Amino acid sequence: MRRTPLLAVTGGVLAVLAAAALSVLVGARSVDPSAAWQALTAFDPAVTDHVVVRARVDRTLAGIAVGASLAAAGAAMQGMTRNPLADPGILGLNAGAAAAVVVGIYALSISRVVEFMAFAFVGAAIGTALVYAVASLGRDGATPVKLALAGAALTAGLGSLVNALVLLDQESLDRLRFWQVGTLGARGLGDIATVGVFMALGVVIVLLATGTLNALALGDDAAVGLGVHVARSRVVLGAAIVLLCGAAVALAGPVGFLGLVVPHAARLVVGGDYRRIMPVALLMGPVLILVADVVGRVIAPPAEVQVGVMTALIGVPVFIALIRTRRQVGL
Repeated sequence: MRRTPLLAVTGGVLAVLAAAALSVLVGARSVDPSAAWQALTAFDPAVTDHVVVRARVDRTLAGIAVGASLAAAGAAMQGMTRNPLADPGILGLNAGAAAAVVVGIYALSISRVVEFMAFAFVGAAIGTALVYAVASLGRDGATPVKLALAGAALTAGLGSLVNALVLLDQESLDRLRFWQVGTLGARGLGDIATVGVFMALGVVIVLLATGTLNALALGDDAAVGLGVHVARSRVVLGAAIVLLCGAAVALAGPVGFLGLVVPHAARLVVGGDYRRIMPVALLMGPVLILVADVVGRVIAPPAEVQVGVMTALIGVPVFIALIRTRRQVGL
């Protein structure tokens, strides 16, 4: 049953707050809520629980930023390409950004988040351009199926390049091994703030373009009939998606599957209007990634499973359930 936008957004805000609380309190070492409050209001570096809470707060903020960015990017990609399988991972953006960062690590020994972000932006932009160029070849142009195939091919090719570079250099392997599978625990508050500026810009652009996404989802001819400049709109939306994906990859590594699952879940809740889908997706994305991160911390203590692995493990059954539900309700 579809909810009203206000009810869905209210529920989403409450879910984000609950997931954030879990992220701060639950892990290999559980923290009492009173100790967490003291850590936030009267931090004492000599108290272990306070140090743990501060680290988890940074991790939680990173999860909220990355989850919202990837969810918004996935929703925008699905509307712009009219492809229900569009996702930063499937269409090659994450692979392009990750490959560029690995090249930077191998060739220039980059390590700061600003450097990661610059390389990730360039890689995501090049990956987007290559996928669209390859998919545009032929009589029918860039159809949804051709976009997915081109993205899969690019992801496979760049994945081989990344593996080759990592095997050639032990230092690159040491820097990359956790980042490559997606992790929220590698960056501090300053890094999150730096990357967050670009994420916020990308989110604002896609929120302002929700009406355009509705038109593009109807097809190019219908969009032109509604007064949309299709080429210009795709360039602007593509730039926003590159900002969102590049910043997310720079902060947490290539976290997959979230950008595919969340827009479908939002569509099931509020219908096919992107003016409703986008705000709900911006709330669902952080919930999914924070829950995945918490589960990854508690299933094998004191070790942890990185969030990029957990989003796939949780996302696959969720996506299958969504597909079954959508079929049952005739969507």
